[in-house]
Amino acid sequence: MPRIRQADVDEVKARTNIADIVGERVALKSAGVGSLKGLCPFHDEKSPSFHVRQQVGYYHCFGCGESGDVYSFLRAMDHVSFTEAVERLAGRIGYTLHYEDGGAAPETSGRSRLYAANTAAAEFFRAQLLTPDAEAARRFLGERGFDAGAAAHFGVGFAPRGWDGMLKALSAQGFTRDELSAAGLVSTGQRGVYDRFRGRLVWPIRDVSGQTIGFGARKLFDDDQGPKYLNTPETPIYKKAQVLYGLDLAKRDIARGDPRRVVVVEGYTDVMACHLAGLTTAIATCGTAFGTEHIKVLRRVMGDDNASGEVVFTFDGDEAGQKAALRAFTEDDRFNAQTFVAVAPDGLDPCDLRLQRGDAAVRGLMDAKQPMFEFAIDRKLAGFDLSTVEGRVGALRAAAPIVAEIRDRLLRPGYERVLARRLGMDPTEVHGEVERAARGAATGAPRRETSTPDATSGAPAVAAVTLASLPRTADVAVERDALMGALQYGHQIDAVLLDRALSQPFRTPGLDAVREAIAAAPDRSRPGWVTDAVNAVREPYRSLGGELLMTPFPARDEAGAVASATDLARRLVVRQLEREKQELLGAVQRVPADSDGGRALRVRLRDIDVERQRFSAES
Repeated sequence: MPRIRQADVDEVKARTNIADIVGERVALKSAGVGSLKGLCPFHDEKSPSFHVRQQVGYYHCFGCGESGDVYSFLRAMDHVSFTEAVERLAGRIGYTLHYEDGGAAPETSGRSRLYAANTAAAEFFRAQLLTPDAEAARRFLGERGFDAGAAAHFGVGFAPRGWDGMLKALSAQGFTRDELSAAGLVSTGQRGVYDRFRGRLVWPIRDVSGQTIGFGARKLFDDDQGPKYLNTPETPIYKKAQVLYGLDLAKRDIARGDPRRVVVVEGYTDVMACHLAGLTTAIATCGTAFGTEHIKVLRRVMGDDNASGEVVFTFDGDEAGQKAALRAFTEDDRFNAQTFVAVAPDGLDPCDLRLQRGDAAVRGLMDAKQPMFEFAIDRKLAGFDLSTVEGRVGALRAAAPIVAEIRDRLLRPGYERVLARRLGMDPTEVHGEVERAARGAATGAPRRETSTPDATSGAPAVAAVTLASLPRTADVAVERDALMGALQYGHQIDAVLLDRALSQPFRTPGLDAVREAIAAAPDRSRPGWVTDAVNAVREPYRSLGGELLMTPFPARDEAGAVASATDLARRLVVRQLEREKQELLGAVQRVPADSDGGRALRVRLRDIDVERQRFSAES
């Protein structure tokens, strides 16, 4: 099987802005000249340590150490092969790839075929919505206030009632039954292979980048013996615990909002109703409860690094809705953002609220939202008879742990007063019970390991060298900053100057390992050279190379950064000359002044002084 020509691999990477690709999954904001940062998609964190440098096409996380280029990012996020990553980006920019005949076989996982099959199925379902057989589907949408434009915007379609209509259509396009089965589009029974979705209204479920990965389908006909809603089963590309319906449409407005707000609703039609009413940051889970993995996805898209954001949960007013809200509350502390609950009047869901009272009523939900802690306290108190002393004491003991969970030291006293008012009790008594609950929770907290043992030997793992572990000396600071400048702006520094600056060993082993890799780079004008240089740094210093590349360079703008990086390179040369001069001065004492060796040493000393003055003046 042929492989992609290397020149094309390099060209696609050079034409792709890594910030655009990463930005589809992570909210990025400025972190200095040429640097962006956000919450790491590779590990859960409260404050951003994940940096992206567009100019060099590289990312690095200072928290977990993950780093790489746009291809490695796609491979890690979407679990695709290298070849699939290149092909996907080439298709994105409209670049025609060329393949080398007789080359090594590329990696292949078949995932690209699953994406393609789901895309083809979505197109098939959309076309079927326009057929006479889809009258029930169009009526369902119309009765809920959704016209043809709304259906088109959300990609809603119809799965025909026949046994294998989609199977035949996609088979004609070249998809095999194994591929369609792996994509969750067909099932196998005693009568053979058949369409999974039949006689149903169908919503395409897309990942955050907009690729269709599965479907949610609602039954329309009384003779359908299946569940009311049927979703795609777990597949290599569809993980329901990580998927949020509507996030592909909502992500841009979430990232741009002030405050950044996410509205979590319960169903596909609720998402549609909210978006059409103006709440364009609404999303929903897909056949599962809102959980930890959903929170991780949302926090990255929100850029949830402080308490300025909002997450608003809308739930039905019935018992099931209240239980769902309390389940969400158990995950509340995973957000930095403030969390709220919004319950519509008469317990209507957003879809019915829009249908009965209009778009303004849906938008009005945000005005009636209640802080999540307050909601949880009220639900706890609802289980007690507050007209009796025993009931009030029991309610206090039940609600105190909720208040004790509030991490914000300014918020907790306020909620203690709220609880005291609800109970009609002395605030001092409430405070004492909350403090007891907090101490109990702290006592029962699990201990955390302070080191990570090696998986095979049980010994502590070898720690990677990082910027924080470097010695704090003036020499180290110059070497560190010079390497930062070389990695980030080496393509704009005079090549002869930089080669000379990096020609002599550094005294710090980690910095010297990075210096060697940069010095060995054959062509620092070639796009992607810096990624290769960092990858060439020997362990355990490679992570240090990534940090030096991604740490924001101290400068006001790019021109200032290039000037500063150039100056640091000159300082390294001056330092080399000064060291050489000290060595020669020692040698002069040991060699007769009138000998050839003595005269040569004095000539070299004079040349060093001239060079040193020139470089110092340029600096």
